[in-house]
Amino acid sequence: MGFLQVIFERDSKTVIKKLLSNAPNILEISSMIREKSGGPLPGEDALLYSSNSFWDKEDHPYPANPPPQQQQLYQPFRPPPSPLPPKFRSLDIPGRLEVLANRLGLWFEYAPLIPSLYREGFTPPSIEEITGVSGVEQNRLIVGSQVRDSLVQSNTDEELMSFFDTGGAELLYEIRLLSASQRAEAVRYIVENRLDAKGAQDLARAIKDFPRRQMDKGWSRFDYGLPGDCLSFMYYRQSREHRNPSEERTAALNQALELAVSESARNEVLRELEGGKDETEEKGDDLGAPVRVPVVTMHSGEVAEASSVVFLPVCKAEEGVELILEAPFECRSGGDFGVVEAEKEWKRWVVLPGWEPLARLKEGGIAVVFNDASVIPWKANRWYMEEAIIVVTDRSRKEVELDGAFYLAMVDGALKVDRESELKEMGVKECIGTVILVVRPPKYGTSDQLSDEDWE
Repeated sequence: MGFLQVIFERDSKTVIKKLLSNAPNILEISSMIREKSGGPLPGEDALLYSSNSFWDKEDHPYPANPPPQQQQLYQPFRPPPSPLPPKFRSLDIPGRLEVLANRLGLWFEYAPLIPSLYREGFTPPSIEEITGVSGVEQNRLIVGSQVRDSLVQSNTDEELMSFFDTGGAELLYEIRLLSASQRAEAVRYIVENRLDAKGAQDLARAIKDFPRRQMDKGWSRFDYGLPGDCLSFMYYRQSREHRNPSEERTAALNQALELAVSESARNEVLRELEGGKDETEEKGDDLGAPVRVPVVTMHSGEVAEASSVVFLPVCKAEEGVELILEAPFECRSGGDFGVVEAEKEWKRWVVLPGWEPLARLKEGGIAVVFNDASVIPWKANRWYMEEAIIVVTDRSRKEVELDGAFYLAMVDGALKVDRESELKEMGVKECIGTVILVVRPPKYGTSDQLSDEDWE
């Protein structure tokens, strides 16, 4: 074993090479080295894996070449290039950081410096540490400058744009979700009414939300082309989520009246303030009154933004009628914290915004989940026939009597939503309940709603 002793003492690749050139079995020598030293000799792995001249592939299980290193699949986000203003293009990195730290210039001039620093490897925290510009403010500056650029490209009045030269990033950031034409109208309204950031946020939400509220009462009386009418309708709709009479409802209607621009919108709000009722309410229990079932598409975050919500027990359609009838009939909130309490325990609940049909629902409400929307009498060959839906049903109204109403009933041994006329033809006089609302799942990037013509 003297030759091994030489290896351990000299720790030389040259000696190892000489040893390996005379060794009949490289694996035997390698194991002897490891046993003697208690581990691999420095350079031994490199020799075992880097050269094909020491042995043939058939003589050992080790690969002839080291496996390639695994590439890093994750790459941090890098925003697309943003053109820098001419006066900042010649600045090096320290110069850009100095401009940001001292806010040298107008906000929309130095805002493009932030993406340029991202491309140089800086991160929001590192920029904040050096310049004092927080990550939230960095995002607001970037988005605000992009919104401003789109307004400039749309030939928005320069006098309006000058309003945002100082501290305008926060205002323009709030209208980022609007289209180019909507932004122009929103900007004019913001300037004329001197809105703050919260006001700009409410305005943007009202404009964005207006088209998908066409099933709500009074919607046609408000003009979508007028930002003031959109804001007025938002408060008008919120007023119907409060009890009548109540201070909250009156305050919301007064706010709606103050913001309304068109004459039709003002008349609608005034009629509501004076306690007027629509045709259906005036007829009261008139069985000849037509019944409309709103079909609403949920939007992400809508529950969080609602001023009031409704809790409903949930049943799956396949669980059968018995379980639907066993669900809690009444659910109330009370106390200083508005704690919700049901008459019995239940394992599934859903929280929905306090839409008008739900706000009127006092007791007996239940949300029945259908995996296939074909149970609804919609016209055939529509793309939404296979989507899941929630059918909100009022179990306190079981008699099949309202003309044109829709009811949840057992038809041919299965749960189905059917029209009053169809049920009467089959001799059905009592059902599970009256359908008051159909909720569709969120559809991101779309605002499609069903029209009256979509019902068979």
